[in-house]
Amino acid sequence: MPTLGVNIDHVATLRQARRTVEPDPVAAATLVELAGADGITVHLREDRRHIQDRDVHLLRQTLRTHLNLEMAATDDMVAIALAVKPDYVTLVPERREEVTTEGGLDVLAQVDRLQGVVATLQGADIPVSLFIDPSPLQIEAAARTQAAYIELHTGAYAEARRPDDRDRQLQALIQGTSLAQGLGLRVNAGHGLTYWNTHAVASIAGMEELNIGHSIISRAVLVGLERAVMDMKQIITQASCQQQPQASA
Repeated sequence: MPTLGVNIDHVATLRQARRTVEPDPVAAATLVELAGADGITVHLREDRRHIQDRDVHLLRQTLRTHLNLEMAATDDMVAIALAVKPDYVTLVPERREEVTTEGGLDVLAQVDRLQGVVATLQGADIPVSLFIDPSPLQIEAAARTQAAYIELHTGAYAEARRPDDRDRQLQALIQGTSLAQGLGLRVNAGHGLTYWNTHAVASIAGMEELNIGHSIISRAVLVGLERAVMDMKQIITQASCQQQPQASA
């Protein structure tokens, strides 16, 4: 059964809207854990638009589950990760003008560079995941970096409006998961997942963790954080009984 990693960036976004001290994402992480989440995800962006260095350090000290630190593959961010020692790092693309992460990391165009980053982090016992589109070429390139994980970008699936488009994108995720496992990679997924579209992704055989943020925090505004997390956890638990078969080779 996939585990649930809850991204709490949007709690920090609300705090930074007024440059004040609340709501505190560290306090939110405690409630998320109490509600049954299996891990906490935060993206420490270079422009610090939401999560701050203070948040990452306090989360590392207080979490009882695991900390997934999303970050760009820069020297400055690698230094922070080496100091904080998150349970694992997810390398993501990052552009200052984007609202949120758009598309997966282009591993194919920077295999040598990423091999060095992966070696540095994993040499310090920090497993690395690469956030990529479910493209066979990108998955094969990810395997060449020796990263422990990939996180499949589910945006195209989540944004598909026509049933046939959605089914095609789901098949790409199923086939990508199977290919990655065959190459020795462990597989997570995330981006754009909601209470209406998560079940099918959680049903993919071999899927280890789903990282979900915006949908959970949005529901929390109306029903409370603990209820929002428990509702998503229930969807994932139910999906584990209906896993999709592995894609044929």
